[in-house]
Amino acid sequence: MSSNKRPISSNDLTNINVMNDPQISRDGEKYAFVRKEIGQDLEYYSHIFIHHYTDDIPIQWTFNKVRDHSPRWSQDGTELAFVSDRSGIDQIWVMSTAGGEPRQRTHLKNGASHPSWSPNGRYILFSTSLRTDESINATEADNAKENEKPKEPVVVNKLRYKSDDKGFRKARRTHLALLDLKTDEVEIITDGNFDHHAADWSPDSRQIVFSANRDEDEDVSNTLDLFIIDIETQDIIKLTDSSGVYSLATWSHDGKKIACIGHELDYKGATLNQVWVIDALSKERTCMTLQWDVQIGDAAIGDIRSGHPNPGPVWSSDQNHLFFMASDHGITGIYQMDRNGEISAVHEETNHVYGFSYHAPLDIFVAGISDPSNPGDFYKINRNEKGKVRLTDINVDFLKDVHLSIPEPVTTKADDGWEIHGWLMRPAMYEEGQRYPLILELHGGPHAMYANTFFHEFQVLAAQGYAVLFTNPRGSHGYGQTFVNACREDYGGKDYSDLMSAVDHVIDTYDFIDENRLGVTGGSYGGFMTNWMIGHSNRFKAAVTQRSISNWTSFYGVSDIGFFFTDWELGAHMFDDPEKLWHHSPLKYVKNINTPLLIMHGENDYRCPIEQGEQLFTALKHLEKPVTFLRFPEANHDLSRTGPPALRIERLNHMIKWFKEYL
Repeated sequence: MSSNKRPISSNDLTNINVMNDPQISRDGEKYAFVRKEIGQDLEYYSHIFIHHYTDDIPIQWTFNKVRDHSPRWSQDGTELAFVSDRSGIDQIWVMSTAGGEPRQRTHLKNGASHPSWSPNGRYILFSTSLRTDESINATEADNAKENEKPKEPVVVNKLRYKSDDKGFRKARRTHLALLDLKTDEVEIITDGNFDHHAADWSPDSRQIVFSANRDEDEDVSNTLDLFIIDIETQDIIKLTDSSGVYSLATWSHDGKKIACIGHELDYKGATLNQVWVIDALSKERTCMTLQWDVQIGDAAIGDIRSGHPNPGPVWSSDQNHLFFMASDHGITGIYQMDRNGEISAVHEETNHVYGFSYHAPLDIFVAGISDPSNPGDFYKINRNEKGKVRLTDINVDFLKDVHLSIPEPVTTKADDGWEIHGWLMRPAMYEEGQRYPLILELHGGPHAMYANTFFHEFQVLAAQGYAVLFTNPRGSHGYGQTFVNACREDYGGKDYSDLMSAVDHVIDTYDFIDENRLGVTGGSYGGFMTNWMIGHSNRFKAAVTQRSISNWTSFYGVSDIGFFFTDWELGAHMFDDPEKLWHHSPLKYVKNINTPLLIMHGENDYRCPIEQGEQLFTALKHLEKPVTFLRFPEANHDLSRTGPPALRIERLNHMIKWFKEYL
């Protein structure tokens, strides 16, 4: 290890700046973006920055202990709208690009988000939530009155009454609304007991395309359709036929076509996304990427950022090309497709494009890019020129101070000959001739992808003296439709043997790995697989299971997605074939577990509810096996990525302590 650098630590989460959501200005000379950080008080804060390409350093535009995000330029470039919680709840604010203080433009009871200027500059389209009995004109002040009311029971009459992201829905639905910038009036433009998302303006500012499930059976179905609404008459036209999942729609510049991303659920949740083009008048729908066996969108998993905006398919000025992100073999890049469906790379390097903004007149991109040595910076890309120009170096001081371990690609053969791709990180203080313990990391999803991106947790483990192996077993995105679908109805089968084959491969290939000191950890599906592996093998000397599944029969009834996910992934309903659910449940094999296990779970996890961890802990403790249960208050399924900073740090510290004790 270099003498002037130190090992990275859990607390370094507070030293990493996260850059998101680049938005090129209308004149193309600058861009706005969001910088997110963790303050000294261990709270999240985010601010808006503006960066002229000719300037070395971006200029910070918003300040104080607030969370500002989603910057969007007005059509004439004189104003910038953004979302801020500075009034106590997320609202739309607008500030002049000539300077001055931002002005609050919405005062809604349930807040506002996702601002989008109309092309004519008259309106800002946004999202808000309402109950059927709530008025759009209710203000933030009404929240105080509501809080004074006695507590009432939550009336539940739908399956989808909770979500891991938002908690209990309280009968509220997401609607689209317009802020008239001339009159300051706010008008809701969608109705019904449905959620409405991801909207885009038509070029003439008369129509909006959005996604929703407005079918009568929307409580049990998983389709998502595209609709066009006329903002004057509020007439709604349905573009798709409830056969699939379509979102991130964008209008062509002439208003005749709509591009979107979606699929028709051929393989349920394991279906590859495709790019579609729809005729706005005839509704004729064409899948443009049917012959390309690659996942459209960003499938990469990391622990520094989550939920960064995806621009969807973006049109070139002449409408001859569409630009979009896609994920392939651990790389997420920017690609272009012409009218004939021919696809080529705009940016395809060994890294992770996590977002981009495109300026059609100048034919340039500003892209957010991360790699294993950098949490993320912005780069300028000219479509017809090779390479990229670095615009920011936001974490330069932090990166100069710490020693990082750079992953080495590894490929192994599974039992049946399939190739399994992954990476191995050497301990940060690696010395030739020494032997080191190995920790196997397992991703969630399962339909996601480890990638060439920065992963703080992996760096922390490497800094503690561990080799870290992370792979994409079958079920992962990035290797085609057959591969991503291959784990369905076989959880704990070939996916398990893929992972064990990878462990065997690195032990046989790298003599510095101590095969008698193996650890394993993972979250969500990775937590399920951690539980499964130690129930089917005693090779691991320590395990940490996070936000895991232990019992599919109870998961069916308690998870916010359990009532369809068990059928999608295991091919069985609770009331039709409970034996199959139990067969794939790690709890069934609990008597075989001898590996010391740390169970970590968030109290507010509605995706894999905490009772999954409780059942496993109770069974192991009753059997007098070595187990500890760690419960994180106020944490949902995204604890490791977006949870309270203090708890994220504690989570890593407890993981380190557990592995130190048993490895």
